[in-house]
Amino acid sequence: MTKKKIVFVINSFYPDFASTGQLLTELCLDLQQDFEITVIASQPEFSQDQGSQRLFECDELEDIKIIRLRLPKVDKTSKVSRLINIGLYFTLALIALLREKKVNIIYTISQPPILGGFIGSIGKFLKRSKHVYNIQDFNPEQAEAVSYMDKQFIFNMARKVDNLNCRYSDHVILVGHDMAETLKNRFTGRTIPQHSVINNWTDEKDIVPLDKAEKHVASFIEEYQLENKFIIMYSGNIGLYYDLENIIKVTKHFKDNQDIVFIFVGDGAVKKEMQSYVNEQNIKNVLFIPFQLKEFIKYSLNAADVHLVVNQKGIKGVSVPSKIYGVMAAGKAILGVLEQGSEAQILIEASHCGVVVEPQDYDGIIDAINQLFAFSEDQREQLGANGRIYLDKHLKREDSIAKYRELLLQL
Repeated sequence: MTKKKIVFVINSFYPDFASTGQLLTELCLDLQQDFEITVIASQPEFSQDQGSQRLFECDELEDIKIIRLRLPKVDKTSKVSRLINIGLYFTLALIALLREKKVNIIYTISQPPILGGFIGSIGKFLKRSKHVYNIQDFNPEQAEAVSYMDKQFIFNMARKVDNLNCRYSDHVILVGHDMAETLKNRFTGRTIPQHSVINNWTDEKDIVPLDKAEKHVASFIEEYQLENKFIIMYSGNIGLYYDLENIIKVTKHFKDNQDIVFIFVGDGAVKKEMQSYVNEQNIKNVLFIPFQLKEFIKYSLNAADVHLVVNQKGIKGVSVPSKIYGVMAAGKAILGVLEQGSEAQILIEASHCGVVVEPQDYDGIIDAINQLFAFSEDQREQLGANGRIYLDKHLKREDSIAKYRELLLQL
């Protein structure tokens, strides 16, 4: 039987470190036996100065055909640089898509904002294909939450375009139940697009709870001189939508407590601002560590006693911090800075795996850190174990993949 051909138009893919890229790599690998898969994605950031200078570079991963787009490096602190990068990605991705023959399904995600889905809307009509639109983040709602620009007419125009993306797609996939409510609210009084909620995941067979004495975990702890420390870790995108530029100021309250150390693993638009604050305040117990290789994340996650899972105020129903799945898989306690009723807050409450504080309640964050620090090691380990048990029951990778497979086969 001839397999359906799916073209995934996604901004990051193997071997990119970005969480969405890792997620979609796993999805494509698990679906390659059922579908003929082509992926259109940007060149990984770390390879942009290497190899061919061609705009389109063909590659493969097992049975997956990959078309990589060569883009200039983006300065994550510059809006102009970001906009240029987004415009070039949109143009090159659309050209690459239109070159593909006999496409049954076009699968796009909401990155870059609005235009990611718009590629699918255009491609659907020009290629006479089905379009599946996976919304990882609602925009312009996300940009509005952080006042990215003071141009309401641009936000309104962007929302109209994205509503068109949703309305003309054959199916919208959302990654949180609160996001499904946002979709419904966008279409109040009108026909709501066909949609499903399929949660993101981690590879729970790869990321498992490990003792700090495990040699790779111990090596990480030794490398950064974290022995006998109470480690609070944030691991992921240090970007615009998490209020990290203000949360970092909480660390000043603990600067004289050398038993506590704050670790920020990753990179992003507000990292330099955070580093400047730490240097200005001469806070010695805050460390910034580069992104870890995918193969090592399972060890770095296990080095922490508590993980920060945070979102900016106004992000409820807009996105879900996918890092929560890796933290739950590692069996670690969570300090959530999340709005009530958001997907991640509901998961923490349902699983009893941590403490949640409202965004911008910085005194509440301080109190929560003191509370978790005062807990016995057994109490913290029990919180983490609760998260792992819940994940094994309700959030397994294979369950989400099965939902994708069923949906795509039925289209």
